[in-house]
Amino acid sequence: MTTFVVGDLQGCLTPLQRLLETVKFDPGKDQLWSVGDLVNRGPQSLETLRFCYQLGDAFRTVLGNHDLHLLAVAHGVRKPHPSDTLNDILDAPDREELLKWLAQQPLLLAHKEYLLVHAGIPPQWSREEALSLAEEMHQVLTDEQQSAAFFEVMYGNEPDLWHNALLPPLRWRLITNYLTRMRFCSTEGQLELTSKASPQEPPKGFAPWYAHTHRKTRHFKIIFGHWAALEGKPIGDNLYPLDTGCVWGGPLRMMALDSGHYYHCQP
Repeated sequence: MTTFVVGDLQGCLTPLQRLLETVKFDPGKDQLWSVGDLVNRGPQSLETLRFCYQLGDAFRTVLGNHDLHLLAVAHGVRKPHPSDTLNDILDAPDREELLKWLAQQPLLLAHKEYLLVHAGIPPQWSREEALSLAEEMHQVLTDEQQSAAFFEVMYGNEPDLWHNALLPPLRWRLITNYLTRMRFCSTEGQLELTSKASPQEPPKGFAPWYAHTHRKTRHFKIIFGHWAALEGKPIGDNLYPLDTGCVWGGPLRMMALDSGHYYHCQP
């Protein structure tokens, strides 16, 4: 069995299918994992969601911010943005089946020495803390009442610094912002979610989440997406950035988990 991990799809199904053909992917024996953002902005959001769903046990994903946005829109707490490409999903006859499946996906996956997450893990969280808090959110998203309460407050940048005494639903917002939206943070883990700065020129007092030298998960291999501006370039040991901006005209990146070999396909 070979496990492949693919970067942000965002509704770009065709390059994914080409990559899978290149590696002779066999869902009967191989696994395809995703760093999230299966949908939105690309031209094939519905087809991508259906394709991943139909892979069954051969597919695993974490949730990205665009996936959560789809769920919030479907819950009626947010109207689609003009640049969203979600209407085909919202109007699909199998909408409820697909959305229920999507909501059951985790925010963090662990496999051997690997951690799979959409955006990143803040420097103050250990592996165990991150997994525990991700599981807390998984329980929220799979509960009808709690998920409705969460989506009502999901959008927002505050609070921006973790402490254990935080209470729901703002606690849930911050956990989700760390795992699905984070790019820059302080040494203590204070989030900076408004900056459009490049990774090389972070806002004052902040740095890319992965660059903090005392980050508690630095000895684990972290596979992540979300930050297309990184262009998939090497950024340090044990870090595997997979978002190479396919939806913006860059290649789609897929990695063979065991070997670390990258495969690329232009959209």
